[in-house]
Amino acid sequence: MTKLKAKWLHSNHLLAAGAIFLFLAGASLLWVASLRIPALESLQERRLDGSTKIYDRNGKILLYDFSPDVKRNVVPFENISPYLKSATMAIEDKNFYAHRGFELTSYLRAMWVDLTTLSLSQGGSTITQQVVKNSILTKDKTPTRKLKELILALKLEKVLSKDEIFVLYLNEIPYGGTAYGIEEASERFFGKSAFDLTLVESAYLAALPKAPTYYSPYGLHVDQLEARKNLVLREMLSSAFITQEQYDTAINEKVTFKQQGAGDTTIKAPHFVFFVIDQLTEKYGEDAIRNSGWKIITTLDYSIQKDAEVIAKKYGEINQQTFNANNNAMVVIDPKTGEILAMIGSRDYFDPDIGGNFNAATGHRQPGSTFKPFVYSVLFNKGYTDQTILFDAPIQFSTRCAPDNFTTDDHCYSPGNYDDKFRGPMKIRDALAQSINIPAVEASYLAGVENSVRLAEDLGINFVGDTNQYGLSLVLGGGSVSLLDMASAYAVFANDGVRNPYTPVLSIEDGAGNIIDKSIPFPQRVLPEQTSRTITSILSDNVARTPGYGPNSPLYIS
Repeated sequence: MTKLKAKWLHSNHLLAAGAIFLFLAGASLLWVASLRIPALESLQERRLDGSTKIYDRNGKILLYDFSPDVKRNVVPFENISPYLKSATMAIEDKNFYAHRGFELTSYLRAMWVDLTTLSLSQGGSTITQQVVKNSILTKDKTPTRKLKELILALKLEKVLSKDEIFVLYLNEIPYGGTAYGIEEASERFFGKSAFDLTLVESAYLAALPKAPTYYSPYGLHVDQLEARKNLVLREMLSSAFITQEQYDTAINEKVTFKQQGAGDTTIKAPHFVFFVIDQLTEKYGEDAIRNSGWKIITTLDYSIQKDAEVIAKKYGEINQQTFNANNNAMVVIDPKTGEILAMIGSRDYFDPDIGGNFNAATGHRQPGSTFKPFVYSVLFNKGYTDQTILFDAPIQFSTRCAPDNFTTDDHCYSPGNYDDKFRGPMKIRDALAQSINIPAVEASYLAGVENSVRLAEDLGINFVGDTNQYGLSLVLGGGSVSLLDMASAYAVFANDGVRNPYTPVLSIEDGAGNIIDKSIPFPQRVLPEQTSRTITSILSDNVARTPGYGPNSPLYIS
């Protein structure tokens, strides 16, 4: 009796399991059947998500809207350069004309990344899947998105020809800013029709869609854009889309991008805005920044920004006339918080003659004598005082040269001063206040170059290149640093030795007003209070500065 009952229960379990399986299978089939491909006409009208907007610190002045006026000019397949088609396939989907909408290995890889990272961020690996993702599933972030993407890609391949899918893709993808589709991108970047694109121009444009903001030719990663363009050309060569001769010619060809429109009223504080976009894109990715409908509250004080722009333009023109210097830059930071209140990257972002769209505030240049306070800080940390005597006299610092050989070459180092004078014994206070070179090099010798580099890094300086190659000339500006880093490091002196890393963003809100990110100060003491106050005292000491600059120099603030 017991065996009969067990058999009966087992039979019932099997029936229940079978019923559940049939139910789920039927539900899945119904779900698959319910997924529809929209009409071709609706696919050609890109469905934009809510646009992300960037504001000043008060959340009232709109600095930039990602898609206030999306521009697209739809062109037929035959009006697109064959080079562009080949370049796009080479970098996005080499087997586009061979597969039926997806490639199993790429699909499984994307699924695995999504499942293991829970990011749901992996894009469609084929052109067909990207058309589905961009045009049909733009807002769909559910765990079933990948499966929907696969099913709809297979369906789309049955509805449209390969050429129809490809031209839909090329007319729909973002290339940066408000430019969507290859025709608008071609006009925007090169001032020509997509039909007339050259091989190299096509390679550049094919490089952009992966991350249009990051790879923008007007942004901070021009070198990375160049590298990706070269990758596109290599992929074209390996896929036999171009010959070796074409590749050899194209890899070294120089291309000039069309300057962005002057007087563009859709963006305020452009250097700062693109700096913010670059920072957030690196953190959240292109898609989130463009399409999440976020409200980004920055640290920018627009009243300070406007004054800074006026000053930069005025003195930039004076510098041009007096020193033949095309550009200047300005950064304003609140030392107590690290918040960037203003950023000017050139005297005119929209002036192509001066390369105005380059952000000189984040570009790396030799800092000159502005590096001296860092080295003197090391001495003060060691116990030296502002009354310590150094010598402003001819000195040969290289042990490989005779002590009385006051030359500088590959083996010898005997620096001079800007006025070719020697003042003899000097207090550190007077030497720094007047920016005298030779005592500063002595200070570098006493402090140690390695110690000076380490302290500068603690203050916020990010050097370019191998710091082990720096010598005593570092104190005179022998390294390359950015103005933004220098302003941030000097803010430590103004904050009694406490560093607040610079930040351009106060908060980010989603479309419902929920805070999804917020700036949290992280102050760190990197200098003793006494050292910081001594440096600040010297830099503001007009009496100590007067022998070098006069009593009413531009450095004097009454």
